[in-house]
Amino acid sequence: MRSTWRHAVVTAPSIGVSLLPKLACPLCWPAYAGLLSSVGLGFLVGTAYMLPLTIAFLLLALVAMAFRARVRRGYRPLVLGLIASVGVVAGKFVWDSRLMLYGAVGLLILASIWNTLPQRSTSCTACETANLTKGAKEE
Repeated sequence: MRSTWRHAVVTAPSIGVSLLPKLACPLCWPAYAGLLSSVGLGFLVGTAYMLPLTIAFLLLALVAMAFRARVRRGYRPLVLGLIASVGVVAGKFVWDSRLMLYGAVGLLILASIWNTLPQRSTSCTACETANLTKGAKEE
């Protein structure tokens, strides 16, 4: 029973993901406003908080891409994510361009996927095995 709050925290992202496809539905907005207001977060629906929240979440995504970037895929996915983040902010808050916004979101998703893909080995497994057995024989 001690870890019941941990179970609730773990299920929160799945609940959030289940709500994502419904964000485009204009009939769902009153439901979201009511849900956020019921827990005291109704002020987040206002446009005054959307720019800082968007920037904060984009920075979080960039920090996640920057974490151990040198060891993973290098800094190219991070640069692509930075360009995409600037495109998201500019497309939504500067020019109000849906095409630019959706293109930038697509680039951000592409950069995130690129960052998480495992790096290919530069040598084949047969070469690595031969090098290991060669090193063992020399000892």
